[in-house]
Amino acid sequence: MDTLYAGIDLHSNNNVVVVTDDEDNVVYRKRLQNELGDVLDALSPFEKNVAGVVVESTYNWYWLVDGLMDHGYQVHLANTGAIEQYSGLKYSDDESDARWLAALLRLGILPEGYIYPKGERPVRDLLRKRAHLVRQRTSNILSIENLFARNTGRRLSANGVKRLTDADVDAMLPNCDLALAVKSSVALMQCLDAQIKTLERVALKRMRLHADFKRLLTVSGIGPVLGLTIMLEVGDIKRFAEVGDFASYARCVGSARISNGKKKGKGGSSYESVHQRAIILDRITG
Repeated sequence: MDTLYAGIDLHSNNNVVVVTDDEDNVVYRKRLQNELGDVLDALSPFEKNVAGVVVESTYNWYWLVDGLMDHGYQVHLANTGAIEQYSGLKYSDDESDARWLAALLRLGILPEGYIYPKGERPVRDLLRKRAHLVRQRTSNILSIENLFARNTGRRLSANGVKRLTDADVDAMLPNCDLALAVKSSVALMQCLDAQIKTLERVALKRMRLHADFKRLLTVSGIGPVLGLTIMLEVGDIKRFAEVGDFASYARCVGSARISNGKKKGKGGSSYESVHQRAIILDRITG
């Protein structure tokens, strides 16, 4: 049997598997439920001849990529943001999408994403949850600050908000309904504080900064937790062939689309300052 190539168009509750040969002929196609056993059974007859399996980089790829790799398949994670179908196509569906992934692999032009190491993924996701909780805590702090500003004309600092007690709120806001609104936000903020500290403690217990990333701690404002977060988000620094590749990944490169001297759009933005990320880049790459 000729060399075969498999493409999997992955969705939230199902996937479409297409296997093609060297001449782009489809030898297998089927829509399956998102069960690893079903996918493995579908690929089993072609296992010895499959040169690679392409999986879309969707939000739920972990289980499929890990399972296929554990069973010995050469898996490629498709960078869907960099893949474009032929613009002249009049009809496209899940099967044609899966077939296109297999074709890109066969032709050696598949834009690939980084398959983050399975062992470090849980701690990275733990720190992502921490960042999510930090944003929620900040939202509650801002809500309290705004409520005080609207009703008292006074500005309450973030540190002042963090020190609030129920007695303080009652004294500052005689209206019981306004006081209750603030107390609920304070209670949520305190709960989030406790959860954030728990996640930080566990993350620092699970993993330490690698030697190459300890330079991060020389940057003002970066401590062990933020340094660990950056390290786990970056992954293996060697996956960036050039400094410019990492600069682009860290969004330190301006992104704009200009036609005939007019700005037609721009790429995504990030919350962190470009200057700070440039410093981080300099520290990491030494």
